[in-house]
Amino acid sequence: MSQVPVIAIRPEPGLSATVKSGRAIGLRISGYPLFEIQPVGWDAPDPNAFDALLVGSANVFRHGGYHLAGLRSLPVLAVGKTTATAAKEAGFSVQAIGSGGLQWLIDAHGSEPAHWLRLAGEEHVPLQLPDNLKLTTRIVYRVEATEIPAEMAARLESDCIILLHSAAAARHLVEQCNAHDIDRANVALAALGPRIIEDLGEGWMRVECAESPNEDALLALAKNMCETI
Repeated sequence: MSQVPVIAIRPEPGLSATVKSGRAIGLRISGYPLFEIQPVGWDAPDPNAFDALLVGSANVFRHGGYHLAGLRSLPVLAVGKTTATAAKEAGFSVQAIGSGGLQWLIDAHGSEPAHWLRLAGEEHVPLQLPDNLKLTTRIVYRVEATEIPAEMAARLESDCIILLHSAAAARHLVEQCNAHDIDRANVALAALGPRIIEDLGEGWMRVECAESPNEDALLALAKNMCETI
């Protein structure tokens, strides 16, 4: 087991999955969910107006509610394997699985005109569209931030690594560290992608990004950091 503790702060059920995967590769990892997923009210458009669903999180299928049933005729373009699995469990067919974020799916689209329905969280990544692709977005859930628990704050008093899965997580961590007067010099950050670390500020022990925007790469980065801190 690695000696530097690793802390995951994403919401459940992803948190438990991250902790399990981290322990499987020898990380000394704990989970403290600093976020809760809440469904929001939304109206599903006519599925006949679209060619596919673009989905960037399994939370869409966990919290999308009864409106999802009316969209099952549309194939899903899923950001990754976890989202694809959630789509299948919810009764959807999966047309494609991304390997580098939602933008990868868009860039891989051919020259045919298409209209996709994007189901997303309240905070979602902006995308660049080609002229032949139209995108309509519906917000189906939001992420509510919570306070750092006392046990986690105590762990941050000595060297540790925190996993960052989103820009929202990064911003909330900064706010909580400021509010609780936590010394950033004790904290190294491992982020899923470069956009996440844009507004972290200075003073952290280390800040690094995974080679690819997926869980395996993030955990591999954390393991490497454990061995070099």
